[in-house]
Amino acid sequence: MTLTGVIVVALVVIVAVSVIVLYNRLVTLRNRCDNSWAQIDVQLRRRYDLIPNLVETVKGYAAHERETLESVVQARAAAMAAGGVGERSAAENALSSTLRSLFAVAEAYPDLKANQSFLDLQAQLTDTEGKIAYARQFFNDCVMSYNMATQTFPSNILAGLFGFHDKTYFEVEASVKEPVNVQL
Repeated sequence: MTLTGVIVVALVVIVAVSVIVLYNRLVTLRNRCDNSWAQIDVQLRRRYDLIPNLVETVKGYAAHERETLESVVQARAAAMAAGGVGERSAAENALSSTLRSLFAVAEAYPDLKANQSFLDLQAQLTDTEGKIAYARQFFNDCVMSYNMATQTFPSNILAGLFGFHDKTYFEVEASVKEPVNVQL
């Protein structure tokens, strides 16, 4: 074998190893994103399980706040039925907004605020919201790493060839970031 043949074989091996390494990196990043989405899903399901108990507790004290209670139940159902990250993100933002309204209504009822069952549910929901926020941050970090890998050279070439597409961030709408205003 000549020197030129050795150089060509070495280049082919280097290119093949590089392709394998880049492909495996893209697969790892994609799987990390999928796993982090599953962690968000676990926390959201926990949240969905707490909401009916919370609504029932509030109903006993604030029965005439039917519209607020119904909007929480409807927002929960919409969030549970949502698919995909974008649709789920919008539904979760709506649910967060209605839950904030529910807690604002609860502020007007001293007996409810003192009810141990309500306080326990509120503490569990607050804890779950913190876990959701952390899981959302981790998911978005994974999406950022994945999207950067699919958009930067040379991995963007492999991403296009092997069907790796950008992922969507789980974003919070501006309306959820603002404090709720309830007038009684």
